[in-house]
Amino acid sequence: MATKTQNPETKSTASGAGRLIAVASGKGGVGKTWFSITLSHALAKEGKKVLLFDGDLGLANIDVQLGLMAKRDLNDVIEGHLGLAHVVEHYEEGGFDVVAGRSGHGSLSSLPLERLNALLREIRNIVPQYDAVIVDLGAGIDRTVRFITAATDATIVVTTDEPTALTDAYALIKLSHAAGHADNIKVVVNMTADAKEGTTTYNTLLKACKNFLKLSPPLLGVIRQDKRVREAIRAQTPYLTRSPNTDTAADIEKIARAVNEEIMA
Repeated sequence: MATKTQNPETKSTASGAGRLIAVASGKGGVGKTWFSITLSHALAKEGKKVLLFDGDLGLANIDVQLGLMAKRDLNDVIEGHLGLAHVVEHYEEGGFDVVAGRSGHGSLSSLPLERLNALLREIRNIVPQYDAVIVDLGAGIDRTVRFITAATDATIVVTTDEPTALTDAYALIKLSHAAGHADNIKVVVNMTADAKEGTTTYNTLLKACKNFLKLSPPLLGVIRQDKRVREAIRAQTPYLTRSPNTDTAADIEKIARAVNEEIMA
């Protein structure tokens, strides 16, 4: 897949009031990275300027799912070789920009606090060049996830109906609540049989949040399951390009509109 590195001097077409959005999950296997990619694509299709940032450096796989051969990645920034703007690559097929991680490196999860702060400043400095900067965080609730979610304009927690996924999503929300920054959390329920099942799953999570945290994180949307998602990932092709007229595509596009109205407005 052909890519090009963005010239940092290129004038942005974004409004200058960009939003920093984290995508997180309590556990792996809930489709978080696929969601981050597909949301970025849906927003780009709406004419938004989007940067997708792979914040899961230890198990980075955005570039793999997209078939990108990134010449530079986040590790070059962490090691001080390049500024963040110099590792941005444009993904032509999706119409959005990408900062790739480096799988197996693990640097971000063990980064000293001062360097993590410096990286976050660089991310914040690049946000005004975009309508949305979407950070795909690693699964779990480690220090890096908590640190970055505390600094974002919104955090989208992705879960499924599996009990372990719901338990871990609740744990992530609970930690955010304890740290005083749970007001920006929104929930997406992925891989549902139908919309009703997704709403039921959300209500289970909502009940726990209300009972124990006195908190009601809103539902951003439900995504119905489609076997063609896995086919698109294997083909390293954007799902919305490969299967644009499915219920799942409609669900993602509905969520993108909600993000535009509720987070980016």
